[in-house]
Amino acid sequence: MISFNAYKVIHILGVLFVFASLGALILASRDGAWGGRGRKLAGMTHGIALLVVLIAGFGAMARLGMPNPAHWPLWVWIKALIWLILGGIIVLIRRAPQLSTLLWWLLPLLGAVAAWAAIYKPA
Repeated sequence: MISFNAYKVIHILGVLFVFASLGALILASRDGAWGGRGRKLAGMTHGIALLVVLIAGFGAMARLGMPNPAHWPLWVWIKALIWLILGGIIVLIRRAPQLSTLLWWLLPLLGAVAAWAAIYKPA
């Protein structure tokens, strides 16, 4: 059985890989190097890391005793929405390279909102 703290460490590791892969994808899009091997590695890392974040997040929630979505507090819904945005943003990175500089600065702020929700746990 995995402890709550182990789930948190795995979750944070997944988040680090999500943002590292998004940074690599933004740079590839910005530089027009979308067809290279580095882009494929970043894309695979993005998908695997999102899965790790999801599994570890749900594992931690189960340890906290909140497996039922009907009883999730607001902070869990905020983090779930951010997870969906971070999962889908890869399409925008690919199709709108002109937004790469903006996304370079906005995505870490989105991560900060997720961290805020996890730390302060609003309603």
